[in-house]
Amino acid sequence: MAYIVDRRLNSKNKSLVNRERFLKRYQQQIRKAVSDAVSRRTITDMEQGESIPIPRRDISEPVFRHGQGGKRDMVHPGNKEFMPGDRIQRPPGGAGGGSGSGQASADGEGDDDFIFQITQEEFLDYLFEDLALPNMVKRQLTSMDSFDYQRAGVSEVGNPAQVNIVRSMRSAHARRIALRGKERRRRREVLAELGALEQLENSEDNEAQRLLLLAELEHLNVRMHTIPWLDDFDLKYNLKVKVPKPSPKAVMFCVMDVSGSMTQDIKDTAKRFFFLLYLFLKKNYEKIEVVFIRHHTQAQEVDEETFFYARETGGTVVSSALNLMGNIIEERYSPNAWNIYVAQASDGDNWHEDNARCGEALLSTILPFVQYYTYIEIGDRDPQGLWQLYEQLQRDFQERFAIQRVRHNAEIYPVFRELFRKHAGEEGA
Repeated sequence: MAYIVDRRLNSKNKSLVNRERFLKRYQQQIRKAVSDAVSRRTITDMEQGESIPIPRRDISEPVFRHGQGGKRDMVHPGNKEFMPGDRIQRPPGGAGGGSGSGQASADGEGDDDFIFQITQEEFLDYLFEDLALPNMVKRQLTSMDSFDYQRAGVSEVGNPAQVNIVRSMRSAHARRIALRGKERRRRREVLAELGALEQLENSEDNEAQRLLLLAELEHLNVRMHTIPWLDDFDLKYNLKVKVPKPSPKAVMFCVMDVSGSMTQDIKDTAKRFFFLLYLFLKKNYEKIEVVFIRHHTQAQEVDEETFFYARETGGTVVSSALNLMGNIIEERYSPNAWNIYVAQASDGDNWHEDNARCGEALLSTILPFVQYYTYIEIGDRDPQGLWQLYEQLQRDFQERFAIQRVRHNAEIYPVFRELFRKHAGEEGA
């Protein structure tokens, strides 16, 4: 009989560990399914989990079998129909050939795949596993509602569950040594005197003195043993203080052109990009606020419904949105307390005279304070003046400014990954 002992550490929730092993084993199939889901899903269900099909040929498990040992004599009958390497055909269906009306596969295996469900958190883990959140360095106190408990030494009073046993025993031992010191010294003197009396001749005076010393010795022993082994004074408690818990927070500015040249298809493409960025920030920050700014010749801060679906006509003045963003940052989102991210989407249109004002606004009121600024230009048209301006800014601010061109929805995810890809030596979020 053979025994196989698995000594690997396992948590109390064994199914969770098994699931982690399963996800690690089939991570290639999961990555492909997640990548396909981004292109086919709508924005509203992007935060849900995903069903992952695993081909049957990939779910085979290793099997332990006993080997045939010892010496054996066997006789194998020959045949006239088959040669080594030939494959035996599956019997035909019908009478004598198996039950069922379905058509069997040639290799003897069914076509059904094994399908399992991954959670929202696991879906996002695979969605953003090789992306890095740039410049995530600021951590401020979000509010006084979030606290954590930290060790702050020991205290004389506290909860019995927080008793520090080592400190309490050490204090009790020190107290007993201090309180018994005088009695110990006198006890040693009495023992020395008794030893000296035993060396002398027996007499009534010596016997009386010996009795007195024995009585004093007994009294000293009683006093030493009446000192308690553990007193309330000795108890020491672990002291924990409540301190504000630092947690990261971020604000995401969504800026989009809504002039007459921006069709609903272009807006839908931009929406996918904004949503991916929001999910990415949500994965890395505990508190996120989103500000929607739409512009044509004038800029407005609006809600999400108006941002994506309200229709406008007219020309394009990008600087109006940038100036409004700068004012909002100054009034509500101090760069000392907030991680500021900007995502801008446009078809590239802008009045030529406005490009200089855009560059001035970006250099003076936005780029010095943001963590990352991303711009996507949607469409097939040739680059315009706004793209050329942003190309120059990208060269000057490589660590916090990135631009990409997008032609259709299928390119949103690759472009997003390119904007936030990890660089050599950069730590992941």
